[in-house]
Amino acid sequence: QVQLVESGGGLVQPGGSLRLSCQVSGLTLDHYDEGWFRQAPGKEREGGSCITRSEKKKYYADSVKGRFTISRDNAKNTLYLQMNDLTPDDTAVYYCAAGGYCSGSVLSQPFGSRGQGTQVTVSS
Repeated sequence: QVQLVESGGGLVQPGGSLRLSCQVSGLTLDHYDEGWFRQAPGKEREGGSCITRSEKKKYYADSVKGRFTISRDNAKNTLYLQMNDLTPDDTAVYYCAAGGYCSGSVLSQPFGSRGQGTQVTVSS
């Protein structure tokens, strides 16, 4: 059974940075594609990032491109999202997903259930 535990969120000022982590169990990361997405209250999920199993391809939604970087540590079976130059529009709960395949910046058909997410709030 795939389990995902996100961490690293918090309150940050505009222009600041955060690094999110996603500890994955029940699946070996370098055998699959993985991704991140976010969802703000009352809004659709968006702001996706996706990394292929080979790590040769990384995809980003336009809203985060150039500011966010997806990566992973295969030895720790952990996925990361480095977020720089944050703005209030980045405020949301961030979720990771694993398995499936990258369809652009969206991870399609991920395995397992959504984790609890980690709250990111960008405010002065």
